[in-house]
Amino acid sequence: MGFARACSVALVGVEGVVVEVQADLEPGVAAFTLVGLPDKSLVESRDRVRAAVVNSGAEWPQKKLTVGLSPASVPKSGSGFDLAVACAVLGAAERIDPAMIADVVMIGELGLDGRVRPVRGVLPAVLAAAEAGYEQVVVPEQTAGEAALVPGISVLGVRSLRQLIAVLCDEPVPDEPADGEGRPDAMLAGLMIPGTGLGTGLAPAAARGDGHRPDLADVAGQLRPRQALEVAAAGGHHLLLSGPPGAGKTMLAERLSAVLPPLTRQESVEVTAVHSVAGILPPGEPLVSRAPYCAPHHSATMQSLVGGGNGIPRPGAVSLAHRGVLFLDEAPEFPGKALDALRQPLESGHVVVARAAGVVRLPARFLMVLAANPCPCGRHTLTGAGCECPPSVVRRYQARLSGPLLDRVDLRVEVEPVDRADLLGQGGRGESTEVVAARVRDARARAAERLAGTPWTTNSEVPGHELRTRLLVAPGALAAAERDLERGMLTARGLDRVLRVAWTVADLRAADRPDASDVAVALELRTGIQRGVPMGAGER
Repeated sequence: MGFARACSVALVGVEGVVVEVQADLEPGVAAFTLVGLPDKSLVESRDRVRAAVVNSGAEWPQKKLTVGLSPASVPKSGSGFDLAVACAVLGAAERIDPAMIADVVMIGELGLDGRVRPVRGVLPAVLAAAEAGYEQVVVPEQTAGEAALVPGISVLGVRSLRQLIAVLCDEPVPDEPADGEGRPDAMLAGLMIPGTGLGTGLAPAAARGDGHRPDLADVAGQLRPRQALEVAAAGGHHLLLSGPPGAGKTMLAERLSAVLPPLTRQESVEVTAVHSVAGILPPGEPLVSRAPYCAPHHSATMQSLVGGGNGIPRPGAVSLAHRGVLFLDEAPEFPGKALDALRQPLESGHVVVARAAGVVRLPARFLMVLAANPCPCGRHTLTGAGCECPPSVVRRYQARLSGPLLDRVDLRVEVEPVDRADLLGQGGRGESTEVVAARVRDARARAAERLAGTPWTTNSEVPGHELRTRLLVAPGALAAAERDLERGMLTARGLDRVLRVAWTVADLRAADRPDASDVAVALELRTGIQRGVPMGAGER
């Protein structure tokens, strides 16, 4: 009787569970039994592994073979267990030393010819292995760069099962020829989910065509919306842009992700792990360094926004926009249940999706930008534009954005139509993305210095009790906000958000703490009521 074991990783959302792959050989009729709660794609690994082993020059054991995946209570899915299953079988057949593979984590799909094909979710799988104390992993050669992002892990990238057998047996490693030059690499097909490539609004900006990044200077006019965009980027505040069609709401939102600071190392790993599981990580770019931008269509369902699907839930748009921008254009056209499902991730920074197959916790700390027209035809606020929408229709349309959702939006800005002078460039070009991004980085650096030693890094994350007890504003600065609270114009949550925006405005002008004018600017951005104060970032 022969026995051997190897290790692999089962992904549950973006978190991994180390699975022990055990192979047992007993005398009897030749059969291959796979147990341990596998899904359909994993059950089919029996045929893939057998063909790969034989075509790699090894002998398939003609005995009763049982492969168990432990823990058996965790659902396993995908084809990433093939490599571990093959090595466990070869170890039980004494083709390789079982002690060599007992503590090695193996991730990869096997082709029928023995080639090792890449799979999605390598980075979160290797992170789970490192947290469990493993030090050696074997991954497909194409994803070795992604696995190497995890510190303290020895990564071996292999192109075929033959190469892995040679390495484990200390034999000469055969040279596997690469695919023909000039042809697309068919081995990379498993890394991308169909429908999430270019043009869907889900791929990172660097992967879209020619790599051109829109510049904020391209936006004609719109001084106040531009300044609100800067405040949103500096403090991580959610933003509502309302105005008629063609005023520039989408242009502003598309340029927000470039204004955000580059991701830190920890943030890059978090974003890369989500994109790897979702199948939108561009091949050849193992680490996402820029803030992602996600713009789902208004016909998106609740499951596509917050996560879901058959079996184990997959990341939705809120997770794909983690540490970046989630832009909901034509926000009133989204289903009401889908919009209200955003309330919890807006507050907590994560989303918990419960399904029959299990409960998954997905990261979802994003900057939300809503764009809305004033009425179905979009001409309600235009003078002499001929809006024919009845008042009841206008009220019903605007009520599609519920009060609890809008209460979580810090900045609400009216985007006015562009006049002829601005459109023809007679008023001069506005500041470029580079200039605005520099001020945003400085403001975030001040906030990070002030919040050092706390679990928060931006003003939008600071709890209300900290703002009212430890981070105090100038004396008398909250008088106007307190009056609005007493009149019912602000909720308790709204007052906390006004304080957060006031701190961001103070950071943009390099002030030690907010004064009455900073609070007035925050109130104007929150309520839309003019307070008679300029909104320039560096002047009064």
